[in-house]
Amino acid sequence: MLLHAFAIAIASPSGQSISPETWTPILRPLLTSGQEGAVRARDAEVPSAPSQMLGYRRAFTVDGNPFVIIVAEDMEALHRSQAKLHIWTAVVSVLLVILMIGSIWLGITLALRSIAGLQMNLKKLQSGELSRINADGPEEFRPLVRQLNRLLDSLDDRLERSRDALANLSHSVKTPIAAVRQILEDTSRPLDEKLRWEMAARLDDIDAQLEAEMRRSRFAGPQVGQSVCPIKQARDLLWMLGRLYPDKSFELSTDLPENHRWPVEEHDLNEILGNLLDNAGKWSSRWVELTLSEDQEQLKIIISDDGAGVSETAHSQLGKRGLRLDEQTPGHGLGLAIVHAIVERYQGQVHYTSSKVGGLTAVVVIPGSDRFGDRSDN
Repeated sequence: MLLHAFAIAIASPSGQSISPETWTPILRPLLTSGQEGAVRARDAEVPSAPSQMLGYRRAFTVDGNPFVIIVAEDMEALHRSQAKLHIWTAVVSVLLVILMIGSIWLGITLALRSIAGLQMNLKKLQSGELSRINADGPEEFRPLVRQLNRLLDSLDDRLERSRDALANLSHSVKTPIAAVRQILEDTSRPLDEKLRWEMAARLDDIDAQLEAEMRRSRFAGPQVGQSVCPIKQARDLLWMLGRLYPDKSFELSTDLPENHRWPVEEHDLNEILGNLLDNAGKWSSRWVELTLSEDQEQLKIIISDDGAGVSETAHSQLGKRGLRLDEQTPGHGLGLAIVHAIVERYQGQVHYTSSKVGGLTAVVVIPGSDRFGDRSDN
């Protein structure tokens, strides 16, 4: 707040009046001067009067009587008041800057708290306390967390498949190897043609097991950064099967764009489409239809044929297997069990119904790119 010191002086025919009186030494000379308008005066010799003054002088007449009025202000008081105002302004500005910096620091700290939590989850993941990263956090980081969890799922799935493959392979080849060893160690029996044939059969079993596990290892499952154009791949397969079954018609029905891509590994989609289309081609009478669609984050593959079909009670049995996959018999393709195994790795489903023309309809449903979004540990 600015502090002002004012004074007023009036000269009339009846005399002079100056208020406050302490300003008399500096204002009285101005009343008798002929200067008009803004006036300045200095008087450092009188302690009670201001040393610097700024005023306004006006002379006029009323009923023929001359009057002079001077309104003045103490410049030193104004300067002192301005200096105090500058000091207070500086203090308030510094406080506001400190408050602003504190607010920014607090906002950044609160914003980075979730990142610190993510860092802690990563450390716990590394130490084995967590198996998945907690998806709770800022919306901007959730896609990253989902992709990291998806990568972890893929790595765990590969490790589990490798262990299962080694266990199955060890169990499968144990019996043929034992049979061959028994034949070779039995010195009482000559190695005739029959024994040679038995050894060859056992070695063929081992070869079939190795081939099956090699094929199984090629099923990648969901992988980050892998995608495929289903339209192009479907057309290539339909053209090839049309050559393989020239007396049958293979048709494609889809409303997907030509360059549309699915988050599926190319080899996996090729195995799914190839096996189902080949199976439909074998059992159809003259017609097979492949439908590709995408609805509400779901990838759908529908293959229908006009063959004899199977009974509704047998639909649930299709694709089931025991310890071994259909690929373990050389020359018979991968089989429906392989399709189920691949689709399960994508957290999808396969089910069968009767087609409108009496044949079999196979429906494959695979979740889209967000299928791993909710898999996390607290």
